Amino acid sequence: MNVVDKVIGISASVLALRSQRMEMISANLANADTPGYKAVDIDFNSALQKEMGRSQLLRTNDAHMDIQGAGSQETMYRVPSQPSLDGNTVESDQEHMAFMENAIRYQASLDFLGNRIKSTLSALRGE
Repeated sequence: MNVVDKVIGISASVLALRSQRMEMISANLANADTPGYKAVDIDFNSALQKEMGRSQLLRTNDAHMDIQGAGSQETMYRVPSQPSLDGNTVESDQEHMAFMENAIRYQASLDFLGNRIKSTLSALRGE
């Protein structure tokens, strides 16, 4: 594990998962009026656990096999509380709430990572 990995830690995986979730929620909102569209999401906590376990399986030799499916998470379908007649399972209020929560957590992760980098640079400069 190099110095950069020690400084960044799991933050890169967190940001990638938050970004993936943001894309899924955006697609749900864009298809809110599409008949038969099924709203999708990921379970962030289990996806992060999976990523943390994957990060320990590093490829140290060219003869080693690649980890299949790295970076892609299992897609789950949302169960609506009030199903629509056209089969669409998107509930706009729930999607907006999930979008805003994810956006706030994404920004918090960025701020945390930025502060770690700043403190590491300060330590390297001897400040």
